[in-house]
Amino acid sequence: MKMQVSEIDNVKIYNLSAGKSLPEWLSERKKRAVLKKNVDFKRRIELIQEFDMPGVSTSIRTSKDGQFIMATGIYKPRVKCYDVNNLSLKFERCLDSEVVTFEILSEDYSKIVFLQCDRYVEFHVGHGRHYRLRVPHFGRDIAYHKPSCDLYVAGASSEVYRLNLEVGQFMEPFVTKANEINTCAVNEEHGLLIVGTENGHVEAWDPRTKSREGLLDCALHCSDIQNKTLSAVTKLKFNGALQLGVGTSSGHVLLYDIRSSKPLLVKDHMNEIAIKNIEFHKQMNYVYSMDACVVKVWDCNTGKQYTNIEASVDFNDLCIIPNTGLCMMAVEDPKMQIYYIPSLGPAPKWCSFLDNLTEELESSAIQTVYDDYKFITKQDLESLGLDHLLGTNLLRAYMHGYFVDARLYKKAKTIADPFAFEEYKKRKIREKIEQERPARLKLDDNLPKVNRDLASRLHNTEGRKSKKTNNLLKDERFKELFENPDFEVDKEADEYRLLNPVLARLDKKDTKIIKQAMEVKEVEEEENRDSDIDLYQSSEESSDDEKTWAKEMKKQHKIIRNKKQEEVINEEPRSEKLYEFSTAPKLTNIRSIPQVSKSSLGERLTRENFASTVLGSGGNKEMKFTMRGKKNISNNDKSMKKHYQERKKLVRKTGFLMKKRLRKD
Repeated sequence: MKMQVSEIDNVKIYNLSAGKSLPEWLSERKKRAVLKKNVDFKRRIELIQEFDMPGVSTSIRTSKDGQFIMATGIYKPRVKCYDVNNLSLKFERCLDSEVVTFEILSEDYSKIVFLQCDRYVEFHVGHGRHYRLRVPHFGRDIAYHKPSCDLYVAGASSEVYRLNLEVGQFMEPFVTKANEINTCAVNEEHGLLIVGTENGHVEAWDPRTKSREGLLDCALHCSDIQNKTLSAVTKLKFNGALQLGVGTSSGHVLLYDIRSSKPLLVKDHMNEIAIKNIEFHKQMNYVYSMDACVVKVWDCNTGKQYTNIEASVDFNDLCIIPNTGLCMMAVEDPKMQIYYIPSLGPAPKWCSFLDNLTEELESSAIQTVYDDYKFITKQDLESLGLDHLLGTNLLRAYMHGYFVDARLYKKAKTIADPFAFEEYKKRKIREKIEQERPARLKLDDNLPKVNRDLASRLHNTEGRKSKKTNNLLKDERFKELFENPDFEVDKEADEYRLLNPVLARLDKKDTKIIKQAMEVKEVEEEENRDSDIDLYQSSEESSDDEKTWAKEMKKQHKIIRNKKQEEVINEEPRSEKLYEFSTAPKLTNIRSIPQVSKSSLGERLTRENFASTVLGSGGNKEMKFTMRGKKNISNNDKSMKKHYQERKKLVRKTGFLMKKRLRKD
């Protein structure tokens, strides 16, 4: 069986509605074929068959005898009744308008009352609709008082309408101080009626005396004073005779003792969403409070959270199976949700097999640190800005890095590089366009797209070697080097800059060989040439190659050194030093501007040994400049030049002999 298991606050929660569902429009033959082929459909668990609605489910209830589950939804508006003994649908009825809420009046499904959105109150019995009538204003909630057979309807008015089901007529309504009423509830033990108003008050009415017995101001303890907004009461629920739970539109749940006007406890959902439902777990003193996003389970004495169920879609209604750990939700989705929490109670009798399934899953489950975790190094951690999490439970140290939750990693990656997805999308679109629209002229060079220069160099060197040499391009061990873009040679890296002059020198030799083979040599006159000139010229060329190679190496070292200095300057913030007048440093090595401007041009040139001034006969000053000499020639070069001139006088030219020989031939 396939169940989605999640663990929140060390409490395991089993989602029994996870997995795919078959569409209704498929025929039985196609459904059987899909079940045979698809493993996900075959291994799924379906606790109750057809436990869904065509569009959205709005409310859900269980009968008092615990044998039937009823739910309403749209579209079209309908009600479904499920028999838990058979774990299947018992009947389905369509209605004229959407259901706001409904109540089961009998022990089973035989008597139901629906409050509809078009001001109608509709009564159903076992065979179908029995009667429908209309109330003066739009209704929002209903409550049934069993001792007097009164049905209370609260809505968009200050009156609570009383419909007596025994007599079959409206009685005098209860007139409240509020303009609108959102919810109402009746205590089953002493019959007190309470209504929650739009202005944040809870009014208590006694059905016996038909009078208001008390007024409770709940907005005083949970309203936003800064925004000057009052919290409306959205849900009321009794726990026994004295305890009352109040849910507000600001996301607060207040627990009251009806004998006191101050709340015993205030629980904040921290999301400012209206509370839709409140339920009590009487055996373990826990409270279920639900809004559109989450169902929180917490201790009613301390307010400490026990666990919570997060919504994939918005919640509409909550139903708790009494004395069990099973709960059901009506949601903004066709599929209604079923959750089972074994720590809150056993499974109901009609699905007792859930206990065996969960025990088998717990015994066979193997916890690994790799599930939903991403491995990153310390450098990646700093680049993502998560280095402040070191030492916390969010990081698990492993070898030379850490394991971090995949969801946290994705959020941090999105914040650190918000345009990564756009670049990835553009790159994929570009690759798709290149595949669909290839170049007109294709050159089959058999070279890979990654590291083409390296591949061509290897191809040329191996071509000159023997055939027995292993080809690296065809070796499976180095396959990723020419296929994976992550192994692309970074020509901007410091290591490549230092290695590039050596590679360039090797490539230069290869290009020389190719040029000598491809170019045509021209016949030059050899009259004024001798053998010694070739000797000297070859030696000079080799020395020039070494000099250029050394210069290139120095240049690359200088570039890398300057780059590192710039990075250090950019990373380290400049700290300005403040000096007092008494301790200010003396700037002796800096020439002051007034002193330089007073000295004449001749004095400055004389100081720098550039020129000398002489006073002429006419009183004028003459200036003599001494030019720097040429670069000093070394003694070795002088001796070599002298030797070459002497040898040139002694050696006899042989160019004319080659010329005569060519003429004779």
